[in-house]
Amino acid sequence: MIEPLLLTAANILTFKQQRPLTNASGFFFERDERLFLVTSRHVVIDEPSKHFPDRIEIELHIDPDNLARSTGFSIPLYRDGESIWRQGLDTAGEIDVAVIEIRRSALPDTSVYRAFTPDHLHRPPDLVEVGTATLIVGFPLGFHDALHHMPVVRHAVVASSFGLRFQGEGYFLTDARTHRGTSGAPVVVRVSEEEPKLGDLPWMLLGVHSARLDLANRDLVLDEALGLNCAWYADILTTLTER
Repeated sequence: MIEPLLLTAANILTFKQQRPLTNASGFFFERDERLFLVTSRHVVIDEPSKHFPDRIEIELHIDPDNLARSTGFSIPLYRDGESIWRQGLDTAGEIDVAVIEIRRSALPDTSVYRAFTPDHLHRPPDLVEVGTATLIVGFPLGFHDALHHMPVVRHAVVASSFGLRFQGEGYFLTDARTHRGTSGAPVVVRVSEEEPKLGDLPWMLLGVHSARLDLANRDLVLDEALGLNCAWYADILTTLTER
């Protein structure tokens, strides 16, 4: 039996026309019967590194009885010269999260996936403390179960006060071993299975993994990497998925 959590994640490949560029992670989010793919903004455009893909491709399961069957689903990033993704801003500047609406009618009829909903977003009464155990579900360095097309998970803990925006930015920190390719992965925490609205997906969506955090003055010989990561608060999806 496949855990529904694994079916929320999507392996993302970026392309410039037919030339492959990078791989990344993403996940599905649905609201008001509309379906979205969520990932990091720097996956679809990153000016400092001159990363300008014009389309992405995700891998979809197409047989509920045989998860070894999949197909690539291509999504253009521009239409009539305009970008089709949505990205957010707050008082501190740009937020490294992007969402792309997917027409359900364009998906194969037998597509197998699961999606988070607004009910999965963190709610104020819920308490997330420093040290809370979380999972990051993604495709580090593109690594995954290539036969069954499944992501892997990394253990993480909340490493900064969840109630305080770290350095005034719209993210919190996690302590986890991560790699390139994990950008855009969901950061989740297990909740009680007695939550009726969550069904068989009893996971709270805390954030969207963005990047490893490092210090510019770190001695590359003497000092190990911090092992800390930025995760943008998932409640930005409430704004980015409005009609």
